[in-house]
Amino acid sequence: MTLLKNKRVLITGGSTGIGAAAAVEAARQGADVAINYASSEDRARQVIAQIEALGRKGLAVRGDVADPATATDFVGKAVDAFGGVDVFVSNAGICPFHAFLDMPVEVVDRTFQVNLHGAYYMVQAAANQMVKQGHGGAIVAVSSISALVGGEFQTHYTPTKAGVHSLMQSAAIALGKHGIRCNSVLPGTILTEINKEDLADTEKRARMAARVPLGRLGEAEDLAGPIVFLASDMARYITGAALLVDGGAFVNLQ
Repeated sequence: MTLLKNKRVLITGGSTGIGAAAAVEAARQGADVAINYASSEDRARQVIAQIEALGRKGLAVRGDVADPATATDFVGKAVDAFGGVDVFVSNAGICPFHAFLDMPVEVVDRTFQVNLHGAYYMVQAAANQMVKQGHGGAIVAVSSISALVGGEFQTHYTPTKAGVHSLMQSAAIALGKHGIRCNSVLPGTILTEINKEDLADTEKRARMAARVPLGRLGEAEDLAGPIVFLASDMARYITGAALLVDGGAFVNLQ
């Protein structure tokens, strides 16, 4: 099955974690894939090598999503390479864990600039290209279970993920008339670079895994399928939706 046959897919934060897993799966499902990355050049090259090994075209474009100019640059270079954009995945994000009462201003500002502002400008640039092409498209944003629940050391992070979820709801309304679908995935605790240090505490890791009905924390690859599904024509009547991918953690309140 090739759910994204000959689609042109762009993914931010595509050199590691969820973005990398989604990029490789998109290629496996028949897409050409462009990834944006901030600093992990070696890993970006590895992802591109995996994409090309699957017989698809790959492109890596370096840039900080916090800079609005990065959005137009990324989309423009992908269009030059592939001829257009069919699917856009807004995935780039950071979460420097910190206590609330002494949260540094620069940590708050940087988190909002990357997670929320970056998503906004990237989605806007991709949407403008899709509208220009005139045949619709699909946008998937990686929000978080943190859009729905709080976190003691994530008071700067959870509002950005709630904002990404809300952005997809409003963009779905704004872009529906252009045939562009906008949805979000809400991962639970996924083992990636973003929480590597936090989950180095083996007791905390075991405690969090015990709260998940499926009995384990998530892996980046667990998000690849849901992202591909929402990007594909199998989800052609789904827009403005949010899909929890958390092993059942959210509903396990008792």
